[in-house]
Amino acid sequence: MAALPSALTATLTERLGERILMLDGGMGTMIQNAKLEEADFRGERFGDWPSELKGNNDLLALTCPDLVTRLHRAYLEAGADIIETNTFNSTRLSQADYGMEALVPEINRESARLARAACDAVAAETGVPRYVAGVLGPTSRTASLSPDVNDPAKRNVTFDQLRDNYYEAAEALIEGGADLILIETIFDTLNAKAAIFALEALFDDRGERLPVMISGTITDASGRTLSGQTTEAFWNSVRHAQPLSIGLNCALGAEELRPYLEELSTKADTFVSAHPNAGLPNEFGEYDQTPEEMAAIVAEFASSGLVNIIGGCCGSTPEHIAAIHAAIQGMAPRKVPERPRACRLAGLEPFNIEKGSLFVNVGERTNVTGSARFKRLIVEEDYTTALEVALDQVENGAQIIDINMDEGMLESQEAMVRFLNLIAGEPDIARVPIMIDSSKWEIIEAGLKCVQGKAVVNSISLKEGEEAFLEQATLCRRYGAAVVVMAFDETGQADTFARKTEICQRAYELLVERVGFPPEDIIFDPNIFAIATGIEEHDNYAVDFIEATRWIREHLPHAMVSGGVSNVSFSFRGNDPVREAIHSVFLYHAIRAGLTMGIVNAGQLAVYDDLPEELREAVEDVVLNRRSDGTERLVDLAEKYKGDGSGAAKKEDLEWRSWEVEKRIEHALVKGITAFIEEDTELARQRAARPIEVIEGPLMDGMNVVGDLFGAGKMFLPQVVKSARVMKQAVAYLIPFIEAEKSEDTQAKGKIVMATVKGDVHDIGKNIVGVVLQCNNYEVIDLGVMVPAEKILQTARDVNADIIGLSGLITPSLDEMVHVAKEMKRQGFKLPLLIGGATTSKAHTAVKVEPQYDEPVIYVTDASRAVGVAGKLLSPTLKPAYVAEIKAEYEQVRERNAKRRPKAADLSYAEARQRKLPIDWDSYTPPRPAITGLKVFEGYDIEELVERIDWTPFFMSWELAGKYPKIFDDAVVGEAARNLFADAQQMLRKLIDGKHVEARGVIGLWPANSVDDDVIEVYADESRSEVIARLHHIRQQTTKNRDGVCYSLADFVAPRYDADGNERDQLDWVGGFAVTTGHGVEALAERYKAAGDDYSAIMVQALTDRLAEAFAERMHERVRKEFWGYVPDETLDNDALIAEKYQGIRPAPGYPACPDHTEKRTLFQLLDATENAGIELTENFAMWPAAAVSGWYFSHPQAKYFSTGKITRDQVEALAQRKGMSLEELERWLSPVLSYDPA
Repeated sequence: MAALPSALTATLTERLGERILMLDGGMGTMIQNAKLEEADFRGERFGDWPSELKGNNDLLALTCPDLVTRLHRAYLEAGADIIETNTFNSTRLSQADYGMEALVPEINRESARLARAACDAVAAETGVPRYVAGVLGPTSRTASLSPDVNDPAKRNVTFDQLRDNYYEAAEALIEGGADLILIETIFDTLNAKAAIFALEALFDDRGERLPVMISGTITDASGRTLSGQTTEAFWNSVRHAQPLSIGLNCALGAEELRPYLEELSTKADTFVSAHPNAGLPNEFGEYDQTPEEMAAIVAEFASSGLVNIIGGCCGSTPEHIAAIHAAIQGMAPRKVPERPRACRLAGLEPFNIEKGSLFVNVGERTNVTGSARFKRLIVEEDYTTALEVALDQVENGAQIIDINMDEGMLESQEAMVRFLNLIAGEPDIARVPIMIDSSKWEIIEAGLKCVQGKAVVNSISLKEGEEAFLEQATLCRRYGAAVVVMAFDETGQADTFARKTEICQRAYELLVERVGFPPEDIIFDPNIFAIATGIEEHDNYAVDFIEATRWIREHLPHAMVSGGVSNVSFSFRGNDPVREAIHSVFLYHAIRAGLTMGIVNAGQLAVYDDLPEELREAVEDVVLNRRSDGTERLVDLAEKYKGDGSGAAKKEDLEWRSWEVEKRIEHALVKGITAFIEEDTELARQRAARPIEVIEGPLMDGMNVVGDLFGAGKMFLPQVVKSARVMKQAVAYLIPFIEAEKSEDTQAKGKIVMATVKGDVHDIGKNIVGVVLQCNNYEVIDLGVMVPAEKILQTARDVNADIIGLSGLITPSLDEMVHVAKEMKRQGFKLPLLIGGATTSKAHTAVKVEPQYDEPVIYVTDASRAVGVAGKLLSPTLKPAYVAEIKAEYEQVRERNAKRRPKAADLSYAEARQRKLPIDWDSYTPPRPAITGLKVFEGYDIEELVERIDWTPFFMSWELAGKYPKIFDDAVVGEAARNLFADAQQMLRKLIDGKHVEARGVIGLWPANSVDDDVIEVYADESRSEVIARLHHIRQQTTKNRDGVCYSLADFVAPRYDADGNERDQLDWVGGFAVTTGHGVEALAERYKAAGDDYSAIMVQALTDRLAEAFAERMHERVRKEFWGYVPDETLDNDALIAEKYQGIRPAPGYPACPDHTEKRTLFQLLDATENAGIELTENFAMWPAAAVSGWYFSHPQAKYFSTGKITRDQVEALAQRKGMSLEELERWLSPVLSYDPA
């Protein structure tokens, strides 16, 4: 650090080693006792100040300086060595209550000057040096706590505001003559960290470091601060300030404070202070403890060796200070204990990694790059469930949780801040330290400003050179965080022992010598790479890591080592037993070499001693690189240990064919094997008295096993759908025999009519639910898509259905479901109604649908739940209790919803328009497209699209959670995902080679300008004389964006008129597209269904959905590079495209940035999409075929995806007027984004 300690630091340190120093008492108490009136506070200077000033004690430095001086002198004469300035509320935040923010520097300067003068005078009279402590109070705001019980992520102050407030106050205190700075009465540690940050910056700017005292406040008998930290956690969180003293004050009397003071005394390796209240206040808020009583308790602090500095807070007068001073005479000060160097982290509770500590598990599931489920929850803003993921990790033993929000679809910085703020309100999660994980420094820094405990930064490195590394390390130190340092420098990642140790040593020396970083807070990650890849250079990777770990622990004192363990076994993905063995052996040796912590999937660890000896030997050969043929030997042996038999060696594959036929049928159903099913069914038929018994016997028994495994999470959706294919083929084989016998058909458990509602074309999810229900012996009548209410209800009557199920994906479908429920009531139906689909939710079902119908209405989350729900509804014994339970639950949801104010917009529409994105249009030239008008694509090459597929959503549509390709290694769903992917590749070839899929599309690029803030005019040509369309966009009405902007898509197009209404001659452009890979898909899917192969039918739909998205992605790429051509040299791989790293955007009507579905009508008219691409719009603006994507193109470099959030009636009224629609109709389409209830 550039700042050197002031000369006084050494003097004070010496004094504190010799005797206990006295602090003064309760300045506020004495001012209160002076019984001042409003006129005293005003003085002459503020006689006509507009607000009441009584109670602004700090102002007395300017209006009653004599009183302040007299009180200081009284405490000095009572024996105080250190006088606190009268500046508890001298920050802008606190002075804002009186409108006196501008006076803050003067109040601090004058207060310090008065204290300085009093100290100097008494020191001269007595010959005893006296010191001025410039006080920084806590302010009236809390950076860790929400001011709104309904919005736990909300804050009424930012870290930066606090830092700036404290910097200004401290600078003036030092100018006025303060010897040291006292940050006191800390009830929220994050406020204190902002003060520490400000002081570090100020000391750096001044080139001199003053001593700092820090004093926290334990608010009650829970032993915690107001923001929830224990005493030791509080100390761990502020230790980086290297304070002269740490202490406790206020809130409690001396007696109540003692146990926490004792803890601090043993834990703190610096001086300890205490200035308690004079007992606890009585019912009138007064302090009754006499000077003698208080002195007796405090003297015991001293005699027990707990304190170095002692004084009083509320209720303590100069008499109290004099009594304490007399009582402690001759008592030795506390000896500062020497504590071993250790990484001392904190959440709400301390977490110390000491010399003998066991291996530290870092929880990895709150990472959007590593957990598909967590990413989905964050993208969908389901923070409630995301918090459950975090809690789950802590409950399962994670001692630190790693949080990463690096994802192209996210406003990552906002997501990080919001999630950390929410965690702060969840004590069961917040008790452990946070690891803030990002590849972007600005996200790490935003995270550090939210965490009151001592966090870990993951990570910094020398990748961008020494200057950036030192700057980031200095800031980490200032924020009080430990750091993970990657073994990565300007030339790349370290892969050999020599490179790992060279980079780590260089980084260590820079951190310790140049930054003054505590070595115990440095955690090196020397890069764990995959071994046994078949590439000779990789054979020593594990040895290099283990040896580098050993070297770091021996040569870089106190530094720790961490790593991502699952990387080491990557080449055996798909073979979990072998991977687990590799992890186990690797950790066994790495921990012995000194590995401190690791990001580990605890579920993928075998016990070292439990490994079969031949496997352990073979794995150790590879991990320790003991023999050149180790990889080949392990590969050969690996087959033997490959999982549960489903992927075992071929010689075992057909062993099941020797089993009894009933067991063979069960095996075929569980494994989804169709090859022998007809032969086995025939044998079973010959053994049975009647063909129907084969269905009711072995086939249903086998499907029950499948159902049980699925319910227990041991089988996954793709496997269940394959099982159904086997079942259907067996039943199809038996039907002729059953017909010939003319027997009664087998009795189904119940009849369920299912449909995607009118106006909606999405049915993959519904089809999957249908298959699962059929597997469980329900008869399913699937009416397909776009089914009107009347057809659903008529069919239910005709077939005498037991249950009706409705599905929908687009928002307007929600209203259609309400309509169906009303109709069911009107027509006197008595059947249960099931609601499902991507846009539905328990809240919507409870609030909007259930009240419309008297019979059970139940929201079904996914296919695996459907069977249980149907079973309970059709069981006479289970139904009453189940229905009552659901009704009660939905009633609670409704009550909660009624209490929850709608997510209001923060600003009126007029205010939001004032905050539009400020783009400097005069220094920007909109790129002119290479082609204008329309370009139509018929029979686009599908092969070109395959490489653009984003596979992660494909797995999600099959209810497999995980990010591609990492999902293949998932301990739970990995095998299911690999098999599904193999089937998908096969089907893709079939679709392409058989020319079953046709890609058609149309794009358009037109001259355009924005007008009236939120409208884009599209012109017939560049003369702008004819407007051929007006695109109506919605503006955010929020203050939540960190740049303070309220975005509208119209912001990204150059305006036609300037601020004064004069026409500008700058022409811009806007584009549109509609693409599909869905022609012919329905017919093909129906053919598969008819053949009893639902698996292939669903596969076709899922793949063509992905191909349509890939087509949209590829088309956007070509628009950027050639048709519009504004980034002709773009070179992005598929991962970068999926992460939306490109310039420009392609938002779709109905999605967050433009939630108005009715704008699709204009888009389709401009593109003539029905004629040019064969895509039609339904009455609810769903596209048909379903595998279709449409949207707008924007090219401006600042264009970005955003969510409009909630909007107010004034914007909806303006929009209705512009669009020529009635308010009621527009409110129906925009219902999800309304901040008010139109009813």
